[in-house]
Amino acid sequence: MPYTLDQLNAMAEADFVAAIGPAFEDTPAIAAQVWAQRPFTSVADLHQRMVKVAQALSTADKLALIKAHPDLGARVTMAEASVAEQSKAGLNTLSAEEYELFQRLNLGYKNKFGFPFILAVAGHTKTSILANFSQRLRNSTDEEIATALLEIETIARSRLEAWIQSSFSSNIP
Repeated sequence: MPYTLDQLNAMAEADFVAAIGPAFEDTPAIAAQVWAQRPFTSVADLHQRMVKVAQALSTADKLALIKAHPDLGARVTMAEASVAEQSKAGLNTLSAEEYELFQRLNLGYKNKFGFPFILAVAGHTKTSILANFSQRLRNSTDEEIATALLEIETIARSRLEAWIQSSFSSNIP
C-alpha cells in the first residue's frame, strides 16, 4: 500500500519499520534508526537519511546487507519487492538455457567475491544484466563491495519512490 510522507511521519515506530523497512533488503534496523529523525520533507530526504545509516554500518553489517539480496534470476523465495523488480527485467521468464547461464554467473561471482551479484535492475534487460555480470567479474573485491552498496542505495531509492505517494493532490490545476 502506498503511503504519503505525512502518514509516514505520523507512524509509530513499528508501523514505520513495517512500511519502509524492506527498502534495504532484510535490514529493517536501518528504518528503525531513521524513525527518530522524522519529519521527512521528501522521499529524497528520507532516502538520504537511510543511506547515511547504511553507510555507517560496520563492515560486517554491510556484508550482511549485501548477502541479504537474492541471486538474480534465481527461482527461490525472495522479498516481494525483489520479485517485482526481477520480473520487470524479465528474469521471471528465463529459458532453461538463460537460467543455467544466470546460475553459472551467480555461482562464479559468489565464488570470487563471497556475496551475491547486486544490480538495480530497473531499466535493465537480461542482456544488459549479463553484460554487467561480465564487466564486474573483472573488479576487485573492494570495488565490488563499493559497487554493491551503491546498487543497494539505488534499489532502496526506487522502492521508496514506489511506496511513497506525493502529498500533493493530482486534482490541483
